[in-house]
Amino acid sequence: MERFINMIALLQRVNFADITVDGSCIASMKNGVLAFIAFEKGDTAEKSRRMLDRILKYRIFSDSEGKMNLNVNEAGGNLMLVSQFTLAANTDRGNRPSFDPAMPPQEARQMYDELVAYARSVKPGVQTGEFSADMKIRLENDGPVTISLHI
Repeated sequence: MERFINMIALLQRVNFADITVDGSCIASMKNGVLAFIAFEKGDTAEKSRRMLDRILKYRIFSDSEGKMNLNVNEAGGNLMLVSQFTLAANTDRGNRPSFDPAMPPQEARQMYDELVAYARSVKPGVQTGEFSADMKIRLENDGPVTISLHI
């Protein structure tokens, strides 16, 4: 039995996040959402845009009463997107994950680039990781708040 969830995002509300590749900082932000994104076979650009719209509208920031009622824009937060194919792991059997559900790298790179372009068109200042790079990501999770979002 094959399992394809399609469009997976792991959202973390953070006080800060930065990404280093080969010893150089390529992205950094304060206060916002760090979103790890996985593309699975069958995902589409339309789903990708819907995912981003949902991330931007998701209410995970506290209002004046301490309730999670504000989205990243309402909270004055930032957004960082990181492609992370390992979220598509099939862990149903054995002790080693299978990445069969993951979109092939060339297609996933195109989807990621399109998602980043869309994100930057609707939210200025979006920070990103580097597709398929060995990234070192530092973050301070706020709360902690970590949400697995599926479309």
